[in-house]
Amino acid sequence: MKTSPIRSEAGLTKATTINRLSGFFACCLLACLFCSNAEAKSVVSDTLPLYGQPKYDKNFKHFNYASPDAVKGGRVVMPAYGTFDNFNPFIFKGIASAETAALTLDTLGIVPADDYSTVYPLIAKQFELPDDNSFVGFILDEKAKFRDGSPILADDVIFSFNSLIEKGSPLYKVYYADVDRVEKINDRHIRFYFKKDSSNKELPLILSQIAIFSAEDWAGKDFAKPSLIPPLGSGPYRIEKFEPGKFVVLKRNRDYWAKDLPSRKGFFNFDEVRFDYYQDTTVTLQALFAGNIDMREEYIAKIWVTGYDNDVVKSGKVKKENLPHNQTAILQNFAFNIRRPKFQDKRVRQAIGLAFNFEWANEKLFYNQYQRLNSYYTNSEMAASGKPQGKELALLKELEPLLPPEVFGEVPTPPEFKLYEDGRKNLRRAANLLKEAGYDFVDGKMTHLETGQPLEFEVLSNTANGNTFTRVMLPFLKNLEKIGIKATFRNLEVNIFKNRLDNFDFDMAIVSFPMSQMPGNEQKEMWGSRSADIKGSFNLIGIKNPAADALLDKIVKAQEKESYIAALRALDRVLRHEYYMIPQWYSAHKRVAYRNRFAHPQTKEKVGFQPFSWWLKDSQGKQK
Repeated sequence: MKTSPIRSEAGLTKATTINRLSGFFACCLLACLFCSNAEAKSVVSDTLPLYGQPKYDKNFKHFNYASPDAVKGGRVVMPAYGTFDNFNPFIFKGIASAETAALTLDTLGIVPADDYSTVYPLIAKQFELPDDNSFVGFILDEKAKFRDGSPILADDVIFSFNSLIEKGSPLYKVYYADVDRVEKINDRHIRFYFKKDSSNKELPLILSQIAIFSAEDWAGKDFAKPSLIPPLGSGPYRIEKFEPGKFVVLKRNRDYWAKDLPSRKGFFNFDEVRFDYYQDTTVTLQALFAGNIDMREEYIAKIWVTGYDNDVVKSGKVKKENLPHNQTAILQNFAFNIRRPKFQDKRVRQAIGLAFNFEWANEKLFYNQYQRLNSYYTNSEMAASGKPQGKELALLKELEPLLPPEVFGEVPTPPEFKLYEDGRKNLRRAANLLKEAGYDFVDGKMTHLETGQPLEFEVLSNTANGNTFTRVMLPFLKNLEKIGIKATFRNLEVNIFKNRLDNFDFDMAIVSFPMSQMPGNEQKEMWGSRSADIKGSFNLIGIKNPAADALLDKIVKAQEKESYIAALRALDRVLRHEYYMIPQWYSAHKRVAYRNRFAHPQTKEKVGFQPFSWWLKDSQGKQK
């Protein structure tokens, strides 16, 4: 899943690309209709599942976490963070209104929150796959149309793909690198052919997540140029009015072509959706109490515990809910920029991590609401533990010449500060690591003995986090000072922060990587060598690790789940042994506060906050 890494205490993400590029699935075939062609025998299927069977059969009526009887109508106002000067989130230039793109542009397929390894039909009603996995075909729904009533055709799909490759953000060339060519079979049948040396199992499903633009609407326009002219969409909403950087109002398309599809039943119930843009998450709390917005996700533990003790909440006008989720934890962290010479020795990175006292922050600031992240895939079966065994060990043995010996031992875990003496022990260990890396105290400063340069660096955050990280950083900076390291903390306006990240202009930054339930090709963009020098990519850290690259290939080429999980655990282990980041914390719930005018499905599915499955209720608490 692709979202941009800009963040807050519990993983706030300000998306600059929408959650369209989830490359998390590939194929077990249901169904059915056999076609022949010169290259290979193919099967047409109603779904694209990665491993095993899909959760829903071909006759399903709606997803379990949506209410098909939800009443349409009313208005909702929600906060967005930062600003925007553009309605195209797929290009490098400008700052896009990603929230609106997700509601106005449909994709070929859809992935539900309770079956994250399967794609179900949307613009494509069926999926074609050959027995040799040399291509994927998409058969378009005859009912699929743009907002102006024009049909969605193969030419629109081809235009959308080519625009991403040729004029989109540079990262798309990496993401779709295994596509050899795209071919129009007929007006409603497209095939994407893969390179001969590609065994990328999930590529068919990555392609199913492409948002489709109208080729005719873009005629004579420059796709690469930021624009505030809303593109012609096919989604459930259209942009009604906006003011750049301040608000966007969307109106429900009553003639939405897909409103009766099972994958859309019970969603998009509000007639009007308004996003008001803020620079600070804490400001939106007062906006909620004042009635200026209707719902917000709370990212700050202290505010969740103490900030709602007022008459508005006590009277029931505002409700609070903890909504459980079963997602892989958001990877919130202090990310090193290892392009900087000072951070290229992993002993330096490890030493700095030993100065961060999570236990203090959790007790004093977060009311013990969090757990420490201990993996790139925390809260999932993909997290490495103990010593490598079985298939994971076999994979690592293949790469032994590229790996340090310690990878074959216990997996690293974050340091603990449970007792007073733990702090002294961790800082003493940090100082020893720095000495091994060529540093020592000179006039009270930790100084590199060859270059004479003291170890100093800057930590960046953004204003959407409010003052949260100022409080977190104070003891961290103090501990670094005790071992002679001078670190400074800067809170930047959101868009300046994004620009600094896009251009790799930072020493260390507080970021979050939303992690997929089924990690795949997007992991190459986060940790792969090919994306390390592409400005705007998610490889903010600058990782160029041959062993990691080899394991990333193993992940996307794995043909069965056991091999897939083993490759992910091996990758997790390799990355953790390099200390590329200092992991922070996560919560198993989404904390949501909202005006008591809304209802949402009561479900056992742990899907977190799904605002577009909600609806407006009347003052007696009944559906209206």
